[in-house]
Amino acid sequence: MGESGSDRAWAVPSRPIPAPPVRAPRSTEQAATGPTARTGYPVPMTAPAPLWSFLGPAGTFTEMALRQVAPVDVELDPCPDVPTALDHLRERTVEAAVVPIENSVEGGVNATLDNLVASTPLVIAAEMAVPITFVLAGRPGTRLEDVRAISTHPHAWAQCRGWVHQNLPEAVYVAGTSTSAPARALATTEGDTGFQAVLCNPLAAKQYGLEVIAGGVADNPDAVTRFVKVTRPGRVGEPTGADKTTLLVHLPHDRSGALLDMLEQFSARGVNLSRIESRPVGDSLGRYRFSIDVEGHVREERVQAALIGLHRTCPVVRFLGSYPRAGRPPDGGPGRHQRQGLRRGPLLGRRRPRRPRALAGARAAARPCSPPVQHRHAGLAVAVERAVEG
Repeated sequence: MGESGSDRAWAVPSRPIPAPPVRAPRSTEQAATGPTARTGYPVPMTAPAPLWSFLGPAGTFTEMALRQVAPVDVELDPCPDVPTALDHLRERTVEAAVVPIENSVEGGVNATLDNLVASTPLVIAAEMAVPITFVLAGRPGTRLEDVRAISTHPHAWAQCRGWVHQNLPEAVYVAGTSTSAPARALATTEGDTGFQAVLCNPLAAKQYGLEVIAGGVADNPDAVTRFVKVTRPGRVGEPTGADKTTLLVHLPHDRSGALLDMLEQFSARGVNLSRIESRPVGDSLGRYRFSIDVEGHVREERVQAALIGLHRTCPVVRFLGSYPRAGRPPDGGPGRHQRQGLRRGPLLGRRRPRRPRALAGARAAARPCSPPVQHRHAGLAVAVERAVEG
């Protein structure tokens, strides 16, 4: 990723307008015998069921997360890994993708964090939290003492390795692409698969006809994995009062205090960070980008002001979506920033009850989207406005 001037004002591009579908002309015979000709009234067309991709196969925790937000008639496109699921979205073969992004034990899912900003950018439209429960399962008749190798996803292994160390200290770990892929392989493959048991959720074990050897094998019974619904860029949804905004930020290369300058853009405006993770840029040692979740919506003035400050101090700032926070209060209920009386921006049309002192020094940069924009960062304000309007 370069650090040209165009990157500094980068925002989510407008969604490309798809070409109208080309329909074959109906023949005279079809026109005479069609539904309209028979009844005299046009018959409404039935819209095809939406197609969503996800980290498969069937029975994964990702599918459980997908069912929380997908339409009832959704058709599923299970994919072998996260990049494939997101590539199908970029290729417009699916309408949305659901992938894991963070685990309460192991942290961020690097495959998702890196792929979201690779190639054509995508945005997060929703998040879902799924409690994680694991069992050790194998083919019918497998005993605990028969297990010499175990396969599962790396994050699942990290959540169960304490139990495995205590109960199967000699067992070897075999990496899997998901928690359900090894279960399916063990159930459908004849002969030796290289492992005798898998760590998966109870539903996957039942779905593939495996026998539970041991239950409750997770080291932390309160573990939760966060999943996200990813879509192509478009108009950002309305605020709910309990939202998150995800950003990708590059720091200036080899400049003292760069990280402090970036963090001050949030603290000076009362914007709280719920997650921040560093990832290597990849072009050389010592260069990092930060994946950040902030509490608030891009349509709130304080978040807009923070974005303006980031564009002023960082070479690359990418907006990756504003979306309702998992477990949020019902729509219309007070969110955290509403209870504290933080300012709401002009885009929301709400009364501003009070302004924290922390915002006083940022007042000049705090009205980026009120037309006409007349300050020295007007170009950056347009970039924020583009992110809001889609």
